[in-house]
Amino acid sequence: MGSVRVKCIELSLAVLYAAAISVFLLWGILLRKGQCGPLSEQKTLFNDHGGNELSGYKLKNTTSDLHMSEDPPSVTVLRPSLVQDCMARVFRNYGAFVSRKPTLVLSLSLVVPILLCIGLIHFRVETRPEKLWVSHGSKAAEEKRFFDHHLAPFYRIEQLVLATVPASKSAMAPSIVTDQNLKLLFELQKKVDELHATYFGSVVFLANICMKPLADDCSTLSVLQYFKMDRVEYDNYGGVQHAEYCFEHYYSEETCRSAFQAPIDPSTVLGGFPGRNYSMASAFIITYPVNNEVGDNGDENGKAVAWERAFIRLVKQELMPMVEQQNLTLSFSSESSIQDELERESSADVITILVSYVVMFAYISFTLGDIPKLSSCLVTSKVLLGLSGVMLVMLSVLGSIGFFSAIGVKSTLIIMEVIPFLVLAVGVDNMCILVHAVKRQSTEMSLEGKISNALVEVGPSITLASLSEVLAFAVGSFIPMPAVRVFSMFAALAVFLDFILQITAFVALIIFDFLRSDDNRVDCFPCIKLSSSNGSEREIAGVVQRNQGFLVRFMEDFHAPMLAIPGVKFVVVAVFTAATFTSIALCTRLQLGLDQKIVLPRDSYLQGYFDDLARYLRVGPPLYFVVKDFNYSAESNQTNKICSISQCNSNSLLNEITRASLIPESSFIAKPAASWLDDFLVWLSPEAFSCCRKFINGSYCPPDDQAPCCRPNGGFCDISGICKDCITCFHQSDLHEGRPSTSQFKEKLPWFLKALPSANCAKGGNGAYASSIDLTGFDSGTIQASSFRTYHKPLSRQVDYVNAMKAARDFSSRVSDSLKLQVFPYSVYYIFFEQYITIWKTALINIAIGLGAVFIICLIITCSLWTSALILLVSAMIVLDMMVNSGNRTSRAKAALSTMGASVFSGITLTKLVGVIVLRFAKSQVFVVYYFQMYLALVLIGFLHGLIFLPVLLSICGPPSRWVVKERPEDQPVVATQTG
Repeated sequence: MGSVRVKCIELSLAVLYAAAISVFLLWGILLRKGQCGPLSEQKTLFNDHGGNELSGYKLKNTTSDLHMSEDPPSVTVLRPSLVQDCMARVFRNYGAFVSRKPTLVLSLSLVVPILLCIGLIHFRVETRPEKLWVSHGSKAAEEKRFFDHHLAPFYRIEQLVLATVPASKSAMAPSIVTDQNLKLLFELQKKVDELHATYFGSVVFLANICMKPLADDCSTLSVLQYFKMDRVEYDNYGGVQHAEYCFEHYYSEETCRSAFQAPIDPSTVLGGFPGRNYSMASAFIITYPVNNEVGDNGDENGKAVAWERAFIRLVKQELMPMVEQQNLTLSFSSESSIQDELERESSADVITILVSYVVMFAYISFTLGDIPKLSSCLVTSKVLLGLSGVMLVMLSVLGSIGFFSAIGVKSTLIIMEVIPFLVLAVGVDNMCILVHAVKRQSTEMSLEGKISNALVEVGPSITLASLSEVLAFAVGSFIPMPAVRVFSMFAALAVFLDFILQITAFVALIIFDFLRSDDNRVDCFPCIKLSSSNGSEREIAGVVQRNQGFLVRFMEDFHAPMLAIPGVKFVVVAVFTAATFTSIALCTRLQLGLDQKIVLPRDSYLQGYFDDLARYLRVGPPLYFVVKDFNYSAESNQTNKICSISQCNSNSLLNEITRASLIPESSFIAKPAASWLDDFLVWLSPEAFSCCRKFINGSYCPPDDQAPCCRPNGGFCDISGICKDCITCFHQSDLHEGRPSTSQFKEKLPWFLKALPSANCAKGGNGAYASSIDLTGFDSGTIQASSFRTYHKPLSRQVDYVNAMKAARDFSSRVSDSLKLQVFPYSVYYIFFEQYITIWKTALINIAIGLGAVFIICLIITCSLWTSALILLVSAMIVLDMMVNSGNRTSRAKAALSTMGASVFSGITLTKLVGVIVLRFAKSQVFVVYYFQMYLALVLIGFLHGLIFLPVLLSICGPPSRWVVKERPEDQPVVATQTG
């Protein structure tokens, strides 16, 4: 099934690229009528609409810009590239066609996206983190699958953090280890034990889902385990004093063992203590390990999830008030909390996002219209046109989602939140540029001429930018990270559909809107026609044409001349160059990782939980070193390469782990590893005479303090009972240098894993190591998988998690090479952080590929290596428009600013600014940090580069003009033209 889906995705990408190619083929078909050929050396002619036949390619007399010349010796003619020539003719022919048949174009253009929207019936959202951020074929994913299959899936975690409150910010928090607080903890635990949830008619208690390594007791990690989780035993054992005694003797003292017979390390149940002074701990940490089922359906843990959600409600409604009455704090989390909060986050900011869209729509409607005048605003406003444009953007997004949903690709929350905003921003650019280009045309020109000329003027820019964006996103579809790959595919198709709709449906809508305004009909209510006394649109347009507006005048009269001053050029180049090098230097300080707190709503209960983990936790995540294909035969000597007791190799795996734990600052390993192998070798040693024992018939005999040696139900134990004839498994002479033979190892290891720990023999492996060894194929002399558990040091920052994983992998690689063993590290969080190890490489490769794709598109369209390099450097759309002006570099840069500068500023920069500022008030930090702050910075930096640095750069080292001086034949008519 997975391979079929991959094929479908590849097919969809092929369709996307084929659609892009079809656009160029369409141009070729339209060119059959226009007969593409060089425009150079053609005569200057005016068509019957009063417009220049060559539109944006303005020809002029070299002796005068604005007046007739009596006897000019020469004229300037444009020699565009073949591609530009073809594009100009295609857009001119297309503009004429759509002007004559706008209804047909609008109808046909809507068919495909509407059909694609049908796929929304198969819409599904992927919320499982491991399906979003883990690449197929990932090393961490493969190691996780190996660990889950051969050992056991890491348990689900439900956790409470109960802490004291310091008297002041500078004061030290008081100890939480008091009689009152321990009794409160028993009350909280009783509530949790009684909590139940319903799942498909069945009642689920914690006891039904918790991990039970021994008998019927949950392996809850709590300070209450020093009292066997029993309120009666608390008084019997002596209360607080017994807990403090167990802090120091938790491993050796029988009365300190947990209800499930395992020793409880105080560093796992206490927090906020200095050094090893556990009695000064300021927090109780209670962890409920719950069984975890791994599968592809996502509902294998249905009972656990149901109980977890009931657990969260219990904490909020009952446990919180109980704790606050004692002047304590309580933070909490469940395994499903992050996923639930992420889903809530996706709806928490819906209002904010909608407000952002409304603000952008309002600004679009304002900026698309003419200068507002009370007498004509009802006609000149463009509210309906702006709304229609926004609807086209939404249709392109829905069409993209529908297409991929139809072929079985699940969507993600980030797609639903980001792509509409992203495509809207791109669509707004095109809308503003198209409308402003039409409005810039001569008022004497027919609507068909306006549309044709406008498309010739800005069509190549829109095509260049859109295809570059499509290719840039398409490159991201080859990133192995699922969330990024899926986002890129959805975005690429959405931007492509948006581009198609912009040059088809939106152009048709522009025609309808101009027809409406020409007929003096009211915006939004076109059925209402105003009387001519209110002023015709043509008269208003004439005023607008003469009065170019503040931004245009500012660009032409102040901004462009200011940038032409040599001193200003020097300052601009120096400042932007210095800023570039500074940014390059600062990039090295970027820290890897995405803080979990940022992606959560600000009011999430997990915000306080993550703060408390960083503040109180004194031990990090569990870390397992997994050995593959351990050959336990005596001949292999691999036993001594792993163990750490006497006669083991000094550089053995476990000895190396112990040495690494002495330098946790660099190794990120906090403790020596718990070793089933060491305990097994000690357990079968004749010196541990109460451990490995056998009856006379050779079967396993337990210690004297366990059944059947003891009477059931805690009866009296003595040495005269059924186990009186039990003997140790081996004499010292039966072992070779303290090590069992292959057959002895094979026979006794299953005994060890079934042996219960007790006072007489604490080394029993039942419970502690039940999931540490895979006995599949054990009889062949090889243990396919075995693990040795330790802990990372406390990890507070995201970069700590990344560095800890790197350090563990480096350690395993070094040990594997040294001992000739297959060893790898595993921790439950590795699968989510592996991406950061190669993220720099991936980012640089994809940026390079993306820039290369943009460069190629620019080179094909502009046919200018020089211009393409500049576009690549600054990424500004005004470059293409600048290319068709004559004159020196400075005059062409000024012309580009005059014609496109106002559109870029009002239609692109300000539109994004007004929309993105609203996101400052989002509840989710991810919107504030990555959408508001970073996107705002991106818009501002792009604005500064596009309207300040790029014009200066072009005036200094821009490409040569495509206008050339040519002697005018005597019979060629002289015409007046105006330069842009």
